[in-house]
Amino acid sequence: MPRLFVSVDLPERLTGAFADVQELLRGTESLRFTDPAQAHCTLKFLGDADESRVGDVVEALESAVDSAAVDPFESEVGGLGVFPSTDYISVVWVGIRERYGADELTRLAEAVERETVNRGFDEADHTFTPHFTLARMDDARGKREVLDYLDEDPTVGRFEVDEIRLTESTLTEEGPEYETRARVSL
Repeated sequence: MPRLFVSVDLPERLTGAFADVQELLRGTESLRFTDPAQAHCTLKFLGDADESRVGDVVEALESAVDSAAVDPFESEVGGLGVFPSTDYISVVWVGIRERYGADELTRLAEAVERETVNRGFDEADHTFTPHFTLARMDDARGKREVLDYLDEDPTVGRFEVDEIRLTESTLTEEGPEYETRARVSL
């Protein structure tokens, strides 16, 4: 049973800059860094789904793109944040700048949410925040260092968002492996 999510992927040409931002946090205790080559902005996590549902999900994504009425747009990745809060950090992320793509990504995520929930997938349990995960924090040992870095305002770069992807995630001992199952153009 495939484990699925909907995403906008960071282009390969920006993975070096993404890794440079991760370097700001290198050496911080309890952080597990994401692979820059797999960096993506998750619009909707669908979870485990029967293979027979993949076509239905693709139709939902096509409907979502139509209803969001978002043409290809420029996005700028930059700035730092954490989830769920500065009191308890489990994820350190780099965001999407407000003036460059945050509104469009939010509209897409809301449309994907609506269309997939209408087809029987679970509602998201959190508000969408456009971001790319830099690292996951296992415990509070490096919290102070992470909080100190939040005032940094690094920029990864800009890219054109012209599609969303349905991605399958397979968990392995070496980490997750991703395979694009479908692309839906804006």
